[in-house]
Amino acid sequence: MICRWIAFNSSKVSRTLSPFSSLLFTKSSFSVAKLEDESSPTTNFTSDLRDFYQEILFGMKKIGFREFLHGHHFRGLVSELRQVHVEEIMAELMSESSDLSVWFFKELRDIYGFRHSRFSTLLVSHIFAGQRRFKELLVILEQLLQEEGKSSTFFCSGSASLLCELLSSSFRKWESTGLVWDMLLFLSSRLRMVDDSLYILKKMKDRNLNVSTQSYNSVLYNFRETDKMWDVYKEIKDKNEHTYSTVVDGLCRQQKLEDAVLFLRTSEWKDIGPSVVSFNSIMSSYCKLGFVDMAKSFFCTVLKCGLVPSVYSHNILINGLCLVGSIAEALELASDMNKHGVEPDSVTYNILVKGFHLLGMISGAGEVIQDMLDKGLSPDVITYTILLCGQCQLGNIDMGLILLKDMLSRGFELNSIVPYSVMLSGLCKTGRVDEALSLFYDLEAYGLTPDLVAYSIVIHGLCKLGKFDMAVRLFDEMCYKRILPNSRTLGAILLGLCQKGMLLEARSLLDSLISSGDTLDIILYNIVIDGYAKSGCIKEALELFKLYGLVPSVVSYTTLMDAYANCGSIKSIEELLREMKAEGIPPTNVTYSVIFKGLCVGLKLENCNQVLRGRILEKFNHVLRDMESEGITPDQITFNTIIQYLCRVKHLSRAFELFEKMKSQNLDPTSATYNILIDSLCVYGYIRKADRFLYSLQRRNVSLSKFAYTTLIKAHCVKGDPEMAVILFHQLVDRGFDVSIRDYSAVINRLCRRHLANESKYFFCLMLSRGISPDLDICEVMIKSDELLSWTIKWGLLPDQ
Repeated sequence: MICRWIAFNSSKVSRTLSPFSSLLFTKSSFSVAKLEDESSPTTNFTSDLRDFYQEILFGMKKIGFREFLHGHHFRGLVSELRQVHVEEIMAELMSESSDLSVWFFKELRDIYGFRHSRFSTLLVSHIFAGQRRFKELLVILEQLLQEEGKSSTFFCSGSASLLCELLSSSFRKWESTGLVWDMLLFLSSRLRMVDDSLYILKKMKDRNLNVSTQSYNSVLYNFRETDKMWDVYKEIKDKNEHTYSTVVDGLCRQQKLEDAVLFLRTSEWKDIGPSVVSFNSIMSSYCKLGFVDMAKSFFCTVLKCGLVPSVYSHNILINGLCLVGSIAEALELASDMNKHGVEPDSVTYNILVKGFHLLGMISGAGEVIQDMLDKGLSPDVITYTILLCGQCQLGNIDMGLILLKDMLSRGFELNSIVPYSVMLSGLCKTGRVDEALSLFYDLEAYGLTPDLVAYSIVIHGLCKLGKFDMAVRLFDEMCYKRILPNSRTLGAILLGLCQKGMLLEARSLLDSLISSGDTLDIILYNIVIDGYAKSGCIKEALELFKLYGLVPSVVSYTTLMDAYANCGSIKSIEELLREMKAEGIPPTNVTYSVIFKGLCVGLKLENCNQVLRGRILEKFNHVLRDMESEGITPDQITFNTIIQYLCRVKHLSRAFELFEKMKSQNLDPTSATYNILIDSLCVYGYIRKADRFLYSLQRRNVSLSKFAYTTLIKAHCVKGDPEMAVILFHQLVDRGFDVSIRDYSAVINRLCRRHLANESKYFFCLMLSRGISPDLDICEVMIKSDELLSWTIKWGLLPDQ
């Protein structure tokens, strides 16, 4: 239908319109009102089925192009104007002036928001191409492609066939059509409309239309990560620097670095020579793989080839050096940039700041920023983000908050949720959940929407502090916003319910998740099983364990074993261990620690006679042998756990045997090991043995904790042996431990309870001499002790001195 307008029937045009060169000017003697008065019935202007084409052309002829299009009469017509009418008018205007047609197109689009048809847009595109108005051509075709994408799925493929058909049928005789085709190919490729760009390329080749190197390069760029890159590359006749650098980049992205280097050395493009861009791609790839020395060698090659490394070249190498921890060399390279005629930019400084952050050297990052300011560069949002994350990850949350306020006061806005999530995590880890909540609800004020990670962090923090009601509210809010919780979030909620003893609610939530049909992480089942086990609901734990046909994990088995261990059910533990091994699930150190716990609890049971005790102790040896046969070496934590449980059931001789075995396996006992043994000896009244054990450790220069000394000091005070308590207390002070008022208070209280007033006064004076002021409790104890001493003297009950 429209093709007839491209023929431009000049006789019809001359009868319809006066010369349009005058239409761009307003005719002041004429008005739209007068136009309406002069409209005769024969023109059909007042009928429902208006001839828009004739009416608009007549109006422009009578009162002028601009005045008519901006007048009230035309505004009333626009709402009923259709694309076909506009196509006819534009084609008619073309016969007189292509500029008029373009002007009409723009007025409708810009003033009235009219959406033009493909034909109208392509018509204007050909005008622009013919007049070499390439910027406007690029803009209008890009808008066309974007609109085509929006009409279905954004930037989806499929619109190319319609556009190509229209170009072939209606514009094939236009001299500028080749340029339009080429620009369409370039843009479709640049907008990642890969299938469309291939379709257009095929049609252009079918019609023997020239494809520019620029357009070919754009297509090549889209296929640089696939083998199809070579098919496109072979079709390009006039290759340029961009073509070759795209191939090198593609080979690097395909992890074919050797091929990239070989291509770089090829003689095929020796007339052009390798570009800095190609070297940058290779250096970047080597840096990402951690081969910074290789990247440095290529940097030197750039200089040998007479090329000037760009700022980007330097930044690639500086970043690589920072990633491998060579911050000193990175700083040196940054300071040498001036020698190569380039200045460090904000990206350079941000890389260095991040390098110091990776090494935990925040003070160094501050020096870089100061240098940045001295060079006249200002920190940008990336600089602040790196610093903010660095401070929070190092635990300097307050400094992170200060940086955030400073950044916002400078007008910067973080456009990513990640730095806020780091801050939320830092606040929650340090127990500042209320501040985390406040920051969380401020996110929307900053133009950000909390994501799953942000919700999970805060929910987990709330649950950890026991603020479960608030955590549930936040969880409900997250679900209401259709943010699907992950295993971490669900785990925090289930764990909170179990810790509060709300096992029915925890089971209900778990059942609802199971009924939803989603595959759940075994961790969620383990949390509820653990909740049942710790509450003594072994039957329910076992039921959940077997109900859903789960493939239990080592955690599942260990959790159930722990439940049986708490009640000393050794037989049930052994059955689970056999089942676990039969399922091919190897036990871990934690599993064996739980088994030892069960054996210890079994030893402590009232019905455990001497024969049974002997059997259980033999099982200890058997389990240890099992561990060794399976290649599991008990670690220090496992040994400490076993020793602690043996001490609790008063099997000190067996505990010391394990202590010696631990040393024989080249495992250094920890301070916790010594603390457990010394404490147990004191608890069961073996204070002299504890003294000898401590003395033997001191002779071997074993590093002991403060707890070991204070435990023995308290034991001697309780026993009424103040002399030894004084000796140990002086050792405690001489070894540089921080002695607080609580330590003095513990000794004085115990001495006073033994009526050892003089000795308690000695420690009281010692405390004062160390510059520690007594608190109210110590003063009350000392006063009561003096009153008791006076009373005993009065009644002659004072023991012999």
